Amino acid sequence: MADLPVERVQASRPFFTTGIDFCGPFYYQSEIRNRQPLKCYIALLICFATKAVHPEFIVKDLSTSALLTALKRFISIRGKPKTIWTDNATNFVGAKNELLELKRLLLSSEHQDKVHKICLDDSIDWKFIPPRSPHFGGLWEAGVKSARFHFYRVAGSSGLSFEELRTLVCQISAIINSRPLIPLTEHRDDLSVLTPGHFLIGGPFTATIEPDMTEININRLGHWQRISQMQQIFWKKWSTEYLTQLQQRSKWRTEREGIKGGDIVLIKDENLPPLRWPLARVIDIIPGSDGIARVAKLKTSSGFTKRAITNLCLLPLDDHLESLNFQRAEDVGNHSNE
Repeated sequence: MADLPVERVQASRPFFTTGIDFCGPFYYQSEIRNRQPLKCYIALLICFATKAVHPEFIVKDLSTSALLTALKRFISIRGKPKTIWTDNATNFVGAKNELLELKRLLLSSEHQDKVHKICLDDSIDWKFIPPRSPHFGGLWEAGVKSARFHFYRVAGSSGLSFEELRTLVCQISAIINSRPLIPLTEHRDDLSVLTPGHFLIGGPFTATIEPDMTEININRLGHWQRISQMQQIFWKKWSTEYLTQLQQRSKWRTEREGIKGGDIVLIKDENLPPLRWPLARVIDIIPGSDGIARVAKLKTSSGFTKRAITNLCLLPLDDHLESLNFQRAEDVGNHSNE
């Protein structure tokens, strides 16, 4: 496997090097009565260094001027990036009919000339990944794949107004940017973790506590209550999938060290409100009669508790380093056998 690009490992401000992924189309209700729903797309911008996500609408039509206007709004909020990476439109092989309009725009010479001119004037280096090579955009694809999937299911045909759809997108971006990355310290009494929000606002994103509306019939809800319901449904689906990804384990070929004292973990809890991540520090593990630990004693912000290890998720850094060490040990063993 090749080394990571320089932009991924060097210290830089958020969105200094940015990847763009398009998703859509989405439909919103027109302000004019009895008019057909209107189409819009969303551009998701992903920071290479911090993996923070910034959603930006391509306004109410799909045109070069609309895309450039969205880019100017992004620069006004997040600052001017040095490099922007984006999909090559030829990656839309076998795309649905809804994406053909986007493909025609991105491939048109007039559009590319205008984009390059604006970028040259602002000293922005706009780069495309190789044609028909979507794996080159794995960073932004991995970052938004599951979020985009659940967002389609929640808001794909919801019939929201433009302002309601825009509000929902901003709330969902806050959820994505609140995900824990690594522990900040190894102190047993400190449960703080680093999130993409720390790079954007200096601390984790938070949300006001609202009543659970996921089980209420949508016909009984007002317009803004529907937004809260969609946000809560998205949170439950996406956070569950995110925790499942953290908990993935490869097949055991040799005995490996699992969760140990001092580790900081996430506790699975399906009943928490959005942007709440239950963190705990492992105090001790409790082995069974066969010597294998299946229960852990934890210190949380509210005291001490016990949980089954199957309901605990190590943060990505610990799990990743552990997998790397195991893989390297396995490779060394294979070479020695040869």
